[in-house]
Amino acid sequence: MRFGGLLGLWEGARTGNGRVLFKQACPAMTTSVALTIAGSDSSGGAGIQADLKTFAALGVYGTSAITALTAQNTKGVTGIHPVPPDFVTAQIDAVFSDLDVGAVKIGMVAQAGSIDAIALALSHWRPRHIVLDPVMVATSGDRLIAAEAVEALRTKLMPLASVITPNLPEAAALLDEPVARSESDVESQGRRLLGLGCRAVLIKGGHGHGAESTDYLVSATATIALAAPRLATRNTHGTGCSLSSAVAAGLAKGEDLETAVRNAKSWISAAIASADRFSVGHGHGPIHHFHKFY
Repeated sequence: MRFGGLLGLWEGARTGNGRVLFKQACPAMTTSVALTIAGSDSSGGAGIQADLKTFAALGVYGTSAITALTAQNTKGVTGIHPVPPDFVTAQIDAVFSDLDVGAVKIGMVAQAGSIDAIALALSHWRPRHIVLDPVMVATSGDRLIAAEAVEALRTKLMPLASVITPNLPEAAALLDEPVARSESDVESQGRRLLGLGCRAVLIKGGHGHGAESTDYLVSATATIALAAPRLATRNTHGTGCSLSSAVAAGLAKGEDLETAVRNAKSWISAAIASADRFSVGHGHGPIHHFHKFY
């Protein structure tokens, strides 16, 4: 039986003892889904944990494939335990075989074997959008990727990416060049990174200097500068992970790349500005992923 009214549409079913149980019959909603392939941060500020918080904050259903376990906190990384490549593949296959994934974010991949496994799996499933954050060094300064894995990242994952999101030191490391010091240097490095096969590059300016932090979105047709006030805070743990996840969330919801990047930039700036509302840890604290809600 069905009942309509001010509270919406309700369905009722009579049980064996004569009682009627009711539940609200809501129309099915299309849910945007994103997958993060990254390492776990035991302190919850970066990696898988930051990615899933970002997806949730931006209204996207988050799924994950964990590439490594890390023992870390706001002060540093004390251990890395890679997940076997075949189990990374198993996680990716489990998600794609059941859920309609709108976008993939790739973060920390510590070993070349994991990169090979991810590249093979994504080539099979062919997701619509791939955001690659070439994580090499944590906010604390600890190295997060084996030296031999950098070349695999360049040759196996970058050609699959819709956009890569290196910061200034990561862009330089991918090209074996000095860190860019001027806007023209940043654009030039962005174009050389395009030459490695990705379709767009977002070079993040958080490691730069000056009153503004400017990111540069470089594509085959244009370079767009996205500036925001540089904020004086130590609470920046997980900023890069969260920004790339915010871009992936936008793409999963159907936004075009420029819109997704602009919205992600605006959201991450607010998350950093709000980070001082709470105090977590004694080092580089996390950003405030849920600043829009409380």
